[in-house]
Amino acid sequence: MVNSTNFSHFILGAFIDTGRLKYLCFMITAILYTIIVFANSLLIGVICMKRSLHEPMYIFLCNLFVNELYGSTCLFPSLLVQIVSDIHTISVPLCFLQIYCLHTYGAVEFCSLAIMSYDRYLAICCPLQYNTRMTSNKVALFIAVMWLYCFMKFLITLSLTVRLQLCGNMINSVYCSNYPVVKLACSDTRVNNIYGIFETFLAIFAPSILIFFSYTKILKICLVGSKETRQKAVSTCTPHLASLLNFFFASCYAIFHSRFDMTSVPSVLRIIISSYFVVCQVLFNPIMYGMRMSKIRQICKDLFSSQINCS
Repeated sequence: MVNSTNFSHFILGAFIDTGRLKYLCFMITAILYTIIVFANSLLIGVICMKRSLHEPMYIFLCNLFVNELYGSTCLFPSLLVQIVSDIHTISVPLCFLQIYCLHTYGAVEFCSLAIMSYDRYLAICCPLQYNTRMTSNKVALFIAVMWLYCFMKFLITLSLTVRLQLCGNMINSVYCSNYPVVKLACSDTRVNNIYGIFETFLAIFAPSILIFFSYTKILKICLVGSKETRQKAVSTCTPHLASLLNFFFASCYAIFHSRFDMTSVPSVLRIIISSYFVVCQVLFNPIMYGMRMSKIRQICKDLFSSQINCS
């Protein structure tokens, strides 16, 4: 058997030859990454600087935007290098680092959305107890435990992958992912497969249970509550639900793409949809929350108006 340490790099086999168009693709991708960094950084800055936004809901939003920066940085710099390269290779250590970063990004995203749904449940269903049950200390504890849990949990998955003996180094994707590397193994992968299913459940379906519970309770309150309660629920929950559904379906496709044969799907479409997992979410969230959350929208308007008046 050939051990993975004999390979100095992996080949990213999903890239197609675009000729001189690769420079156009590079510019489009670079502009997209710049917009993502600007939008998320702007909203992080607004929430941090404005004391009126120092509430649990906005602190959790700030945490979500930090994760979007983390996720986009895991993908875009490597993607930009690969677009202009003639040979699409990535070193083994960098590949495993990207695997770790992208998977922890996904886990933190789901946990963030779960905590945000619980926060909305307390605000709408238990408004009188909200300030005592969602204190600033608890918010900080939730965020710290969530990041630590996601980072430690995937270390086990990655350690199981690193130990494998590999018989090839061709990954049929534009970025490194865990299961495509596992499929290259010529050693026993039963432990990887079993723990991979368990880890996927912890990363996706466990937070989904909390989200389902929270929104079931919110729906019940909306059905019997006042018009004001329903308006509050719609205004604060709509962007959260849109973000959740967008990321859930993107994650499901990413899992199917890595585990099943997708060669029948056209190459360009396969690249676009497989990248959707990160690209769309990190751009979708700041736009959605920036437009839908009235406080953030108004502060951003005032900020841009003051900049225009000063100039």
